[in-house]
Amino acid sequence: MIGTIAIVTGVALVLIGLWAVLTNRDIIRMIVGFSLFDLGVHIIMLSVGYISGGTAPIIESLSDIGKSTVDPVPQALVLTAIVIGLGITAFMLTYAVNMYEKKGTLEIDKYEELKW
Repeated sequence: MIGTIAIVTGVALVLIGLWAVLTNRDIIRMIVGFSLFDLGVHIIMLSVGYISGGTAPIIESLSDIGKSTVDPVPQALVLTAIVIGLGITAFMLTYAVNMYEKKGTLEIDKYEELKW
């Protein structure tokens, strides 16, 4: 039950973030949408490794080998992805500040030189 709620929440955050990135014309709102998308992916990845009633992935004796344990790989991947996502978000915010200093606006439609 908890795993299902986590997956549904993660998918909802991914869809809200994707909608925010694709429909908003303001760069800050697009960055927030990307962060929501990133958070949703993290929740989905964590819920994949969840086992109801599972124990920590530490084997204390040979009798613990057959018991159900939680998969530690998604947890390690999400921890790494959080750090990478934070760095990318900081880079996007820095880029947005530089764009605002040059044009005085964060509306993506005002940047004609960026179009093909």
